Amino acid sequence: MVNIDDFIKRLEKLLEYYNLSASAFADKIDVQRSSISHLLSGRNKPSLDFVLKVVEEFPDVDLYWILNGKGSFPKEEEKKLEEKKTTHTPTNENLKEKIGTEEKNNLFSDIDNPQNTRVFENFSDQESNTQNLEPKKNNSDIDRIVVFYKNGTFKNYTPE
Repeated sequence: MVNIDDFIKRLEKLLEYYNLSASAFADKIDVQRSSISHLLSGRNKPSLDFVLKVVEEFPDVDLYWILNGKGSFPKEEEKKLEEKKTTHTPTNENLKEKIGTEEKNNLFSDIDNPQNTRVFENFSDQESNTQNLEPKKNNSDIDRIVVFYKNGTFKNYTPE
């Protein structure tokens, strides 16, 4: 359940952050000005439609933050904090381990020697898995080819 008093505080923080009046905010999210007034006074509770409009119009607003205060506002601050937690300066040993791992996992390291690829494992030099088909000019098996069209016409082709 959404605590209305806390929701109003978060909504006021949002208005202050974007430097918007209540009427400008209402125009921006395409709701009636009176609905913002009623929300800020505590007379009405926010509808799901209202909350979704706010989240859609202001990408820095986190849905969980606006509803129950969990998370941070604006979202960018939260992302920066997460990046700082996961990003660290690698030591020389970490770099050596990383480079060694990349060399082992490099899929293209043996590209210069095609004999090491799976395609060539089961084939000898004399065998081929492809066939060259050349058109036969005097094929005695085909007498003619007839193509029928939807409009009732047809074309008759005979080999030369």
